[in-house]
Amino acid sequence: MREKSFNKVVVHRSALENNFKYIQKTAGPQTPVMAMVKADAYGHGMEDAALAFASAGCTRFGVAELCEAVRLRLSGITGEIYVTIGFDLEDVDSFFTYDLIPVVYSFEAVSALSQKALSLGRNIGVHLKVDTGMSRLGLLPENVGPFLNHISELKGVKVVGVMSHLPASDQPLSGSTETGLKNFGVACSEFDDNVDTICHIANSGAVLNFPDAHCDMVRAGIALYGYDPAGQVGGKHGGRYGDKGGLVPAMSFHSRVLQVKELPAGTGISYGHTFVTEKSTKIAIIPVGYEDGLSRSLSNSGEVLIHGELAPVCGRICMNMCMIDVSTIVGVEAGDEVVLMGVQGQKEISADDIAAKIGTISYEVLCMFGNNNSREYQVG
Repeated sequence: MREKSFNKVVVHRSALENNFKYIQKTAGPQTPVMAMVKADAYGHGMEDAALAFASAGCTRFGVAELCEAVRLRLSGITGEIYVTIGFDLEDVDSFFTYDLIPVVYSFEAVSALSQKALSLGRNIGVHLKVDTGMSRLGLLPENVGPFLNHISELKGVKVVGVMSHLPASDQPLSGSTETGLKNFGVACSEFDDNVDTICHIANSGAVLNFPDAHCDMVRAGIALYGYDPAGQVGGKHGGRYGDKGGLVPAMSFHSRVLQVKELPAGTGISYGHTFVTEKSTKIAIIPVGYEDGLSRSLSNSGEVLIHGELAPVCGRICMNMCMIDVSTIVGVEAGDEVVLMGVQGQKEISADDIAAKIGTISYEVLCMFGNNNSREYQVG
């Protein structure tokens, strides 16, 4: 007998494949798509998600840290793997051992790669990170030329790509994307026209909203998992779980009812009695709490689906449980399925819906649910 949790996150492989194909179609057949699978593929499971994208035609993958890249290679991914936020110099060997692509922004990193390449009699290509308005990692555009001159004498290493990031590509009217693209053009102009350098800056928002930002490659993140960075379940690009054609949410979150009880008027529920029944109330107790990623901020405001109907959370969410008002839903019993995110019947709760209630974004909701619960991959 295998012990299982009451709760599970279901990841629909076909949705991941659908989303990659949609992004590839949007970018155009000649523009490679890098699938961002960092942060455990936004809670979807890095190795399984990468394999799903690979089956849909993906050959380029992006992670944040070196340890993620090594895990990805050991899982059987054979395409290009980019490490985007740097690395400890003492770990430089891994780029050669596992055939990984480093993204650099310091002379020390390039020098370490050069020394190791020379010691192995090999060469390695790197991508240069440029800060064009995000104010995170990277060289400022005006420093790209001097940096290239500084490293020009190093052997065994060559800058083969330039990358940056856009802070507001989900907001087409903000104007910051146009400014970022202009700054990125300054950085890319430092390379000779006859040098085959890959320039890439488009994240999910830019893929969907700014065709001029597609450059030589695009990097899709949240869109691959079925969500438009602007919110609203893929926006004009999406549909419901199980749909095809647009962006399709790939993750759903399921639990079940443990107990149902009738409480008289005037009964306090959960810690602090922040909810007190005004009339006879039927509640269902479910084994989901903030340990499972259900934010305590959803106390007295969250909703779940039971029997295809929305049912509100009442009282404070506990570490491992919460209480649901099912007074208006007929026939709720222990063992009934509960959907915290996904579709049940004709109704749906999306990561965007949950994010709106707690003042965050779909990315965080997906990571919280995906990384705190058992995951099950389904073909459909």
